[in-house]
Amino acid sequence: MNNKKALDVVVVGFALFSMFFGAGNLLFPPYLGLVSGTNWIVSLSGFILTDIILALVVVMAAVKFDGDLDLTLSRAGKKFARAIIIASILCIGPLLAIPRNGATTYEMGIAPILGFDTPVAKLIVSIIFFGLTLLLTIRPSKVVDIIGKFLTPVLLVCLAILIIMGIINPIGDLSSSQLIENNLFAEGVAQGYQTLDTLAAVAFSTVAITAIIQRGYSDSKEKVKLTLQSGLISGVFLALVYAGLTYLGSMLSTTYGVDTPQASLMVVITNAILGKPGKIILGIIVSLACLTTSIGLTSSAASYFSNISNGKLKYQTLVIGICVFSLILANFGVSTIIQFSAPVLEIVCPVLVALIGTTFLDKYIKNDNAFKGVAYVTLLVSILSVGSSLFNITQVSDLLSKLPLAQYGFNWILPAILGGIIGNFIKTKKVVNSNQKAM
Repeated sequence: MNNKKALDVVVVGFALFSMFFGAGNLLFPPYLGLVSGTNWIVSLSGFILTDIILALVVVMAAVKFDGDLDLTLSRAGKKFARAIIIASILCIGPLLAIPRNGATTYEMGIAPILGFDTPVAKLIVSIIFFGLTLLLTIRPSKVVDIIGKFLTPVLLVCLAILIIMGIINPIGDLSSSQLIENNLFAEGVAQGYQTLDTLAAVAFSTVAITAIIQRGYSDSKEKVKLTLQSGLISGVFLALVYAGLTYLGSMLSTTYGVDTPQASLMVVITNAILGKPGKIILGIIVSLACLTTSIGLTSSAASYFSNISNGKLKYQTLVIGICVFSLILANFGVSTIIQFSAPVLEIVCPVLVALIGTTFLDKYIKNDNAFKGVAYVTLLVSILSVGSSLFNITQVSDLLSKLPLAQYGFNWILPAILGGIIGNFIKTKKVVNSNQKAM
């Protein structure tokens, strides 16, 4: 690999890291460490599975189809695929992830420095945050360079300082017992879903592929190779940072309880490690992490909706609309946004993951009804799981808990496989092999 190619891979990889590493990625690992104590590696493993590994699987699947999101899932039905992708884009866009990044910037990064918390201060910070997002996103061709070359290195240096100092100077003892009744691996899986990275990978893969093409790489195999290498770089750095943050959180497992607000936990950790200067370091980490993710998500969402409208909805207009809408939602606060996001994610994520996984068997499955069987059964199980939990329908939740892998958060896998097998035996009028159109 020549120097230019290596540099391009690193820049795109760094950009992917920063786009993935947003609000949830700062909030959840320390909390997992807190509730896990000495068993923090167990919960970390579940988190890495549903955050990094599933996200990279999504990137790999999208690369097969040159970043065409609709084509990637099209064998489950064009309308169904479009609906799932739109739901995913809205989740990672103005409904959940983007406003959550704005809210986290204020609550974790700015409010501790200010020393007070008022609605006016929150509104001012939100206006500045989304003003910067708008300014740095309005030109789509510059997004990857802005993030990968300039913002990510600063973010990584600040994170390295915090984690290394915490390892050198431990801030507490690790509890020998976990603080929650739930299976720790399953808890990690659930928290990994809430980062939204599996959904974000649907859009970020398109950003990465576009960046590779803009750098002059047109050969299909080369585009796939460079995009996957960039994804691997981002995955390695994410795993290292998650391990560090989870370990730091585990040091507080003997002094803090499970009721500790997630947004406050990083403030406690940073103050304990770095003292008063820690507030500044944390402010930089949070602001950069959330801003880079907000930029990537806003650009991805605007690009997708502009493309499916055949340019009728202008990219720049969509960017402005997303920023304004997200600014409004951000002022409801992190806790409210997270509380709202969990049920939506637990419905959409399994369906997306099941379909993405099935695309790797694309050339072996000739009947499109197999894809539809996987999709519809997974959707049904996800709705039943969320509904029974929200409305306390114990008969349904007890039944679903007996399914294989339910204790790890994957009760939908066996039903999805059975749905695919049954669907494969249902005759279809025509067979559409989307792999013919893939890269």
